[in-house]
Amino acid sequence: MATALIFGVDGQDGSYLAELLLSKKYRVIGWTPESNPVNQKNIWDFKEQIELIQGNLMDQPALNQIIGKYTPDEVYNLAAPSFAAASWNSPVFVGEIAGLGPQRILDAIRLNHPKARFFQASSSELFGIPVEVPQNENTRFQPRNPYGVAKLYAHWAAVNYRERYNLYAVSCILYNHESPRRGLDFVTRKIIHGAVQIKMGLSNQLHLGNLDARRDWGYAVDYVQAMWKMLQMERPTDFVIGTGETHSVREWCDLSFSALGLDYRDFVKIDPDLFRPDEKYQLVADNQKAQSELNWKPQTSFAELIHIMLAEESKIFAG
Repeated sequence: MATALIFGVDGQDGSYLAELLLSKKYRVIGWTPESNPVNQKNIWDFKEQIELIQGNLMDQPALNQIIGKYTPDEVYNLAAPSFAAASWNSPVFVGEIAGLGPQRILDAIRLNHPKARFFQASSSELFGIPVEVPQNENTRFQPRNPYGVAKLYAHWAAVNYRERYNLYAVSCILYNHESPRRGLDFVTRKIIHGAVQIKMGLSNQLHLGNLDARRDWGYAVDYVQAMWKMLQMERPTDFVIGTGETHSVREWCDLSFSALGLDYRDFVKIDPDLFRPDEKYQLVADNQKAQSELNWKPQTSFAELIHIMLAEESKIFAG
């Protein structure tokens, strides 16, 4: 039985990845930060099947001990603040966790169990204001917020440990991926939540920013398949993972409200304070390498993703 250690197991990606690995008969060790309560909701259905531990990504001796104790076959680092725009509020903390945290994990692997295969969840925020559209594995990086800068540090740490120490370390440049487990800070879940509230008579307005902003949105369940596939390859290499198409916030609103028999124009109010300065630049994935070498492509359409999220959100209010 293979053993996997997932840092950030109770987050959106970590919880879906844990479910996938359990279905493949892995022993799953789930790490969560000791400073935050475990998100029981995301892992409730299977928490008895995993071994939960807590820790701190700034504690090198503790990370050494974890890797040495469990000697995992696969290590997935999905633990980081995930809301890029908010990283300006705590840039040093974001740098410690999203940048130096992965390097500490890599060093723990190097010192205690170098046979482990390591996955780093990177981000399209590495491209910042992109020099080309779409972006691929060779597009120049130029992050424009502390989150992107920290993720770039971690990305190059994985590359350097792979080349210098011959570790199996990969970095996956992930584009926006959503699900019912997405936090309410994200516009996709905010729209879904607001639309269902309005449908049920619990609200009558939804405040949003730029409706013409476009994103490459996929389904998190599809993306964790790519994560697992990356650690099954003979040789480690990095990948861009995204759908390769963009949709606007307006489209997300239109489909979400229409599915509930509503017209978003009757309820959505534009708030200039919610506009982001970089929204005119287009981040969209060129996933050709993933399709040809990883045999991966997204399985869930834009409309299907919205309907999945609406169905789960409706259950929350109905329950």
